[in-house]
Amino acid sequence: MKILIACAPGIFLLLWSGGFTVAKIGISDADPLTLLALRYACVVVILLPFCLIIKPPLPKGRQQWLNLALVGFLIQVAYFGTAWMAFYKGGSAGTVALITSLQPILVALIMPMMSSERVSIKRWLGLALGLAGTSLVLAGNAGIEPISLTVLVFSTSALIAFTIATVWEKRFGVAHHPLTSNMVQYTVGLAGTLPLALLFEPMHIEVTVPFLFALAYLVLGNSLLAISLLLMMIRRGEATRVSALFFLVPPVSALIAWLVLDEHMSSLAWLGMAVAAIGVWMTTRRVV
Repeated sequence: MKILIACAPGIFLLLWSGGFTVAKIGISDADPLTLLALRYACVVVILLPFCLIIKPPLPKGRQQWLNLALVGFLIQVAYFGTAWMAFYKGGSAGTVALITSLQPILVALIMPMMSSERVSIKRWLGLALGLAGTSLVLAGNAGIEPISLTVLVFSTSALIAFTIATVWEKRFGVAHHPLTSNMVQYTVGLAGTLPLALLFEPMHIEVTVPFLFALAYLVLGNSLLAISLLLMMIRRGEATRVSALFFLVPPVSALIAWLVLDEHMSSLAWLGMAVAAIGVWMTTRRVV
């Protein structure tokens, strides 16, 4: 268990960063909300037999059910739904990643008002370096192109939804069995995205090899493993420290694209990765 906790940030970072590129691949062959609904349906189908066999403990009382469902709605419906709509409306993975990487700043501002968590000057400096490094990566790698108001609204909505989910989980979340939390949250995700897909999309899906790969990655990597690691880290560590990892998502996403798709990174982008890494280290390291 200690090894898993120690490796959790790195595993989560790789899975989450790769998800931006994989989501773009999947959306090229399917409508965004339709793909989300299919993703959640696959997760529920995979988890259901395990829940019936293992019979994990259920949340105790209505409040725990509501808290678990709310976090599931904010992440699975509001965050992923608006982020993927931003992709669909022409937003690049880098643009959406850059906007959502502002989440640690919002969490650092909100948490002191809701709990005893305080953000030191050193961590504020780390947050600033993380944001600066992220901006350098995106500017140096591909340039930040002007984005439409629609993409900006969807991306900002994703940022707000994920920020609220992080703060709420840290403030009110209770450790549940992974099967229980995942089953509840992805059921909520399916219940939230399927009606929207039916109402607003033709629900087009073109089954190709890249689409099947994208779906498998999104179901197994992002939905089952990455989200479980994220919730575990939020409950075990300060929300500000966990959120700072998201400053590394845009640079790592660019690195993955360079390795997999041969999208080269400029010298300025490599410098930005180093700056972001230093910022995250300053923000997440424990003072002993």
